[in-house]
Formats: sequence, structure tokens, C-alpha cells
Amino acid sequence: MYEVAVRVAEKPPRVPSELKAKLKGLSPRLVSRMSREVVECPVLGREVSFLECYSCPNFVRRVKGVVHCRGRKLS
Repeated sequence: MYEVAVRVAEKPPRVPSELKAKLKGLSPRLVSRMSREVVECPVLGREVSFLECYSCPNFVRRVKGVVHCRGRKLS
């Protein structure tokens, strides 16, 4: 299991609209804040938006600015 820090980006990455549509049940204010945060993904090996990380099957939880990730390969 990996522990990855969440941080606010200077220039947030683009989040696909279909991904935002998947998170329709969450508060719009919460989604807006989370879209400005980034995570250094251990699976993909690059920086991704937290919303992308949140919708990943490897996502376990987020506690105090740290994401817990399973780190398994994506199919």
C-alpha cells in the first residue's frame, strides 16, 4: 500500500467531463475544490487530478491530506 500526499496545484490539470458526471452525487463545492488538487500517482507514474485518483479502483481512503492507494496495476 502506498501513502501519497495531496497538494494544491498552481495550474490544475484538466478533468474530463464524464469523470465529473460520475461524481454527480457529491457537493459541487467539494468537487470544485478537489479538482484543484493533484496527486503523484504511483500506478500511472505521473501527476493526476485528485478526482481521477478518487474514482480509481486502487483508491482506499484520504486522511489528513494523505491518500492511501493499493498500487495494483490497472487493466
